[in-house]
Amino acid sequence: MRRSKRTPSRFTLMEAGLLGLSLVIPLGLLVLPDAASGQDRPFTSMEIERDEADACRVPKPPADLAETAYLRNGYRAILRILIAEEALATENCTCLLDQFTWDQALDALPRFQTSDNPRLPFNVLELYAQADALEAKAAAGCAE
Repeated sequence: MRRSKRTPSRFTLMEAGLLGLSLVIPLGLLVLPDAASGQDRPFTSMEIERDEADACRVPKPPADLAETAYLRNGYRAILRILIAEEALATENCTCLLDQFTWDQALDALPRFQTSDNPRLPFNVLELYAQADALEAKAAAGCAE
């Protein structure tokens, strides 16, 4: 196929049409109708329901708990550690999540603090590793 020197375009008309469709279709999917009410709702309001295995899993912390995700993740790990420690101490195999609050994680910060830097007061990866180890130990104790 011969191209004109006047149109130095890299796209054919068909390619341009396909590109246009590929940009328009995802935008239309952002607002989906709500099956129950028949009204539109924004994509951000859709929630995945938690299954029973996740019922005792520490949820994501609220956004107003700390200004950065790094801090919120650290507080989540601290709460996981506190819950696992309590389960081990009491030899309790039931879910203790409802007995702990985010305030307890904030209050426990000095115990886990590794730096004077307010933006990086702890090492989140180390806290997650500690929480994982304690939870595994508690789960192993409950499996016996």
